[in-house]
Amino acid sequence: MSTAAAVPYSSPSDHGHEESKFQIYVQIAMLLAVITGIEIITVYLPFAHWILFTVLAGFSAVKFLFVIFFFMHLRWDKPFCTVLFFIGLVLAGGTMWALLQLFGSEAGKPLSAAFLETSRIVATG
Repeated sequence: MSTAAAVPYSSPSDHGHEESKFQIYVQIAMLLAVITGIEIITVYLPFAHWILFTVLAGFSAVKFLFVIFFFMHLRWDKPFCTVLFFIGLVLAGGTMWALLQLFGSEAGKPLSAAFLETSRIVATG
């Protein structure tokens, strides 16, 4: 028996493929850092709040997609796994939206003195 058959052959092109993947990851990391810098600068620009929130949400979505598709290897996964991931994402987003609506700004305000007085009169009435 030959032991050479048990050792897999590694071609020089395999090493180059790993380096090219490494370069892609470094380039994506640099792109994410640049987008983060743009986000920080955007916060200090004198625009309307709805424009700032829209721009920041767009940048966050782009960064999110880069991270899940490349760093979480979702790009090379089966489409079924990608669909499952996005179903969970939609459910989590819907839950977050519902909680924000439930505990929104009106729910966080203290009760007014007039409302408390009216409630006391009705209760003792």
